[in-house]
Amino acid sequence: LQGPRYVSPAPNGGFVVSEECGDVKVFMSSRKLLCSLSSKYGHQFGNPAGVCVDVDGSILVADEQRRTVHLFPENGAPICLVSTGLRRPTGVACSSFGHLFVADTGENCVKVFK
Repeated sequence: LQGPRYVSPAPNGGFVVSEECGDVKVFMSSRKLLCSLSSKYGHQFGNPAGVCVDVDGSILVADEQRRTVHLFPENGAPICLVSTGLRRPTGVACSSFGHLFVADTGENCVKVFK
């Protein structure tokens, strides 16, 4: 890993790690690299920060530089969930009730999206 920042467990026993160098890596339960989101989806991150995995196994990533939150489904193209209203998103978490929590350090608050 190059500058690991945030880590989240994945439902399959693996985990997801954001890196300062601008990528997000997905590891299997055996700790072997499964994929890089940049390579798998052809997505370019600005500065990925917080990561989490939802109940469907999709990976959510907060991008500090681009001020966005993207969802990366297991199959299909990435989806931008939040593209406005964030100053410096650093942390993300999702609930089983469909809520997305984003820690916005630029505004010193946690924003909740449904």
